[in-house]
Amino acid sequence: MSTRPHASGQPWASIDIGSNSFRLELARLSGDRYQRISYTKESVRLGAGLDAQGNLTEAAIQRGLACLKGFASQLAGLPAERVRAVATQTLREARNRNAFLERAQAVLGHPVEVIAGREEARLIFAGVARLQPSDKPRLVIDIGGRSTEMILGQGRKPLLAESFGVGSVGLSLRFFADGRFTPEAFRAAQVAAGAELEEALTLFRPELWQEALGSSGTVGAVSQILAATGQTDGRVTPAALRWCIERCLEAGSQDRLQMPGLKDDRRPVVAGGLCILYTLLMQFGIDELLPTKGALRQGVIFDLAERLQPSVARDPRAASVAELQQRFAVDTAQAERVAQQAEKLYRQLQPHPTPELMRELGWAAALHEVGMLVSHHDHHRHSAYVIGHADAAGFSNNQLQRLATLALGQRGRLRKVEDALGDASVLDQLMALRLAVIVCHARSVPAGALKLTRQGQQFTLQCPKSWGAGQARTRYLLKEEAEAWARTGVASLQLA
Repeated sequence: MSTRPHASGQPWASIDIGSNSFRLELARLSGDRYQRISYTKESVRLGAGLDAQGNLTEAAIQRGLACLKGFASQLAGLPAERVRAVATQTLREARNRNAFLERAQAVLGHPVEVIAGREEARLIFAGVARLQPSDKPRLVIDIGGRSTEMILGQGRKPLLAESFGVGSVGLSLRFFADGRFTPEAFRAAQVAAGAELEEALTLFRPELWQEALGSSGTVGAVSQILAATGQTDGRVTPAALRWCIERCLEAGSQDRLQMPGLKDDRRPVVAGGLCILYTLLMQFGIDELLPTKGALRQGVIFDLAERLQPSVARDPRAASVAELQQRFAVDTAQAERVAQQAEKLYRQLQPHPTPELMRELGWAAALHEVGMLVSHHDHHRHSAYVIGHADAAGFSNNQLQRLATLALGQRGRLRKVEDALGDASVLDQLMALRLAVIVCHARSVPAGALKLTRQGQQFTLQCPKSWGAGQARTRYLLKEEAEAWARTGVASLQLA
């Protein structure tokens, strides 16, 4: 379904690449006011296209690309910084996700970021909290195609966010693959859902929240059925869910299931969704679940707008970096020295740097020593592992992997990151970071300014004439650095 955008004004755009549906939303923001100007939803069922080896089938890939091609036409003319595409559980799981992401980016014209489950949950809560504000402690639930997100929060602050690997598509494929509805299949599906969600019982117990809200997807679909059939006014209750399950059993199969409000694209996944919903309400003592306006796609827009605010403090990624520094007892004075030197060198290569690339370099410098807490030996490898596997609010998996690559390549041989050096932006960032780490190796900054230039793939570093015998060790390390680059065959570093 779709509505056409207004011709005037410059909207924000979010693309939610979900396991069941792809969604595109364009909206205007004015203070706390959110005005949707366009919404498009397509049933793609990407999650149903994972084969036995965990790869997306070509048929599923083609469905996804066709949808994104249609979205691309609606994004024409929008500045890249006002568009963000995020992908969820299916692409977290897919073994061939990188191949799909490459093709998807080419079709869409914008990068696609795979976000972790907790980051998805955080963004869902951001959408709900802004579009349906309240000071009450809340439980927000979002049942997607292959995952279920649960968030405790109050006001605009999420206090606890978790993601569980059970969703309407996955559960339906496992227990209702033949389209038949039997009491045994419903019982087995509820047991499986309960087993996956059982670890959350203490974390999200009823005394911690005053109201429960359901966002998007399954909750919205079931709410429409209940309102259309007159079972409730749209709120989801245990009794109403039992009624829905009984209607499924009476029909005996999805093909014969007829319920007002049930859309055709929901028919193949309705049974799995009902089982998860019923299990959640019974296990967590939820008397009623209220459908909410906000969802992931709105949260993405709010988050994107905040990133572009003049105050960096609004960017949740800055807070995540500071939290990681504290957790891993990082020497923040050294991190700041390296960051300042790296940014000075990078600006010489890129006089008008892309703000996001500059922020990435600063974050990589801030976190380059997080691995020290594990071991001083090969700490760069430990840093890369920690960064690449962290649950860091605001960051996509893609961006964390990029920061991990910079951390891994901060020192030593370059073969371990050679594949990434074909990206000119990574090459410049890594050169600046490695040189900054060397210059600050004594946990101080030598006097005098370095000058770094680049012609093609050849970098030239000019050291201050004031450097004398006192900088012999730094000169030795820089000579080793030039030799390391010479071995790559990708770029060279000349000392002047």
